[in-house]
Amino acid sequence: CISGKEGSGTIFFSGCNLRCVYCQNYEISRGMAGKSITPDKLSELCLMLQEKGANNINLVTPTHYIYDIREAVLKAKSNGLRIPVVYNSSGYELAETIEEISNIIDIYLVDFKYMENETSFKYSRAKDYPEVAKKAVDAMVNKTGKCQFDENGIMKRGVIVRHLLLPGHVNEAKAVVKYLFGKYGDTIFISLMNQYTPVSTLADYPELNRKVTKREYNR
Repeated sequence: CISGKEGSGTIFFSGCNLRCVYCQNYEISRGMAGKSITPDKLSELCLMLQEKGANNINLVTPTHYIYDIREAVLKAKSNGLRIPVVYNSSGYELAETIEEISNIIDIYLVDFKYMENETSFKYSRAKDYPEVAKKAVDAMVNKTGKCQFDENGIMKRGVIVRHLLLPGHVNEAKAVVKYLFGKYGDTIFISLMNQYTPVSTLADYPELNRKVTKREYNR
């Protein structure tokens, strides 16, 4: 419902406000890849992606650039940007941040990584992640309401919460799903991901140095 057949207009931002030890895009998230552009250039990229037929503008790890992004998207909208704008985030967001960007964002594609403080500290150095993510998702749902789709099943507005199943963490994944469904029912969509792949940075985390089994995901 994001990519469809036409694709999503994805723009990756260098850097991240988390340091997840298992990050698949660590070269980007740790600032080792990318190039500097201006808000004007970002605005042009949004319009170019729309012209190419993208279903949306998909802003990946945008948190630390929100003011430049807001300037760019508002300019793009004034110049004809009509497709939805997706805020693709780790979930480690202040509710105030969601308020700041509510006039430019249509869809929140947000992670809910952990339910346990111990896990969030061990793997992302953010002990308060569960509490912060709960408030962030709440703010996102309050802004968008129930998910809306076009006639082709492409999302136009709403919240999708993702959870990446980690090896050996089935019970925590169940707790995440139970929390989200208990609080939001079918107001949101939930994406349960099983594509976890070990990376070369896991020497100190042997328990994560394997893929998720089919049995773990089925549970």
